[in-house]
Amino acid sequence: MQSENATVVQSDSLSDFKSLMTLESSDARATAHSKPRLNLDQEKVKNGLAQLVLTIIKLLHELLERQAIRRMEAGSLTDEQIDQLGCTLMRQAEEIERIRLQFGLEEKDLNLELGPLGKLV
Repeated sequence: MQSENATVVQSDSLSDFKSLMTLESSDARATAHSKPRLNLDQEKVKNGLAQLVLTIIKLLHELLERQAIRRMEAGSLTDEQIDQLGCTLMRQAEEIERIRLQFGLEEKDLNLELGPLGKLV
């Protein structure tokens, strides 16, 4: 079964096949420049990984804050626990911000589209 874009080479010569493949490869390279490509620049990969990790940490931080609010509203925390939780979440938010700035990321870089739930931030 052949696709519509398939090229059929009917020749006994390998050089014909080679020239066709070279031609198709150069066509593919020409169109590849118009498409987004995987950038393997070491510094950008490092920042991309930092962005991914910080986004996940930010998501977890938001979930912890929401859970803390639910527990406070339900009255299941003592005043001391509320203070400790507030200080911990505040320090965590400051550390996330410090790391974000260290990697030169914008606040919008840590935003996730969560589908029907909306955006993370």
